[in-house]
Amino acid sequence: MNPVELVRGSAPVILALPHTGTWLPDAVRARLTPLGLTLGDTDWHVERLYADLLPGASTVRATFHRYLIDANRDPSGASLYPGQNTTGLVPTTDFDGSPLWHEPPSEAQIERRRQAFHAPYHAALAAEIARVRAQHGVAILYDCHSIRSVVPYLFEGTLPDFNIGTDEGRTCTPVVERTVERICRDAKGFSTVLNGRFKGGWTVRHHARPGHGVHAVQMELAQRTHLSTETPPFGYDADKATRLREPLRAVLEALSTLAPSLTAPADTRPTTDATVDATTDATAHQEPAR
Repeated sequence: MNPVELVRGSAPVILALPHTGTWLPDAVRARLTPLGLTLGDTDWHVERLYADLLPGASTVRATFHRYLIDANRDPSGASLYPGQNTTGLVPTTDFDGSPLWHEPPSEAQIERRRQAFHAPYHAALAAEIARVRAQHGVAILYDCHSIRSVVPYLFEGTLPDFNIGTDEGRTCTPVVERTVERICRDAKGFSTVLNGRFKGGWTVRHHARPGHGVHAVQMELAQRTHLSTETPPFGYDADKATRLREPLRAVLEALSTLAPSLTAPADTRPTTDATVDATTDATAHQEPAR
């Protein structure tokens, strides 16, 4: 099983999808509780929601489920939200705080999963960022997520529809942040928050280098915006999705149009371990750009 699906595009925008995969090894499935086997915390249908919204956009998608290992968590295991309820690198509970495992994985097993799944995903993503940055002088990483609208274990009340995360402005320039926020707030019938409960996970915090032409934004969508039900079977609501796709398309098109104005000088190309050491030949399945 290949842990990453990569589609290389011609646009300066890269869509990351760390939580849409549902694959689990049989041995891992056998250790999950009946609740865990529902895979309830999946970002259901997000890949379908964003399909073809921006022609030429690259996509990097994790094919494995977040219960195997979460591709949007710090590989060290450090919490992204200290002092708040959250789930870890390998979650022991679901988003309601209920146990997922009959027998949780050992530290050694977690490390093997990190090497086999988490690291290849981020290597593929880093390599694609470097390729797009080299082609355009800039790369904009758009991290695609969704979550149930009401999750008392994680946040109070009902989540807004659009939850934009830039780690308080650290992962992109102000004009990128303003552009995304303006389009979302102008979308009739939708609610928006910037850097609310979800400020951006490890993906955007790790890969963003705004001063070097790599900008990153996380978009966490409330699942009521595109699902017929936020409980099993987590059905896709085509009518809701059609309505939601219009502001999402506007966001991606605006970012692509904005990109040339964000070009960093050639001598400021990032040289972090993530970009220098990243390769995708052995870890990412390439498909033609679409």
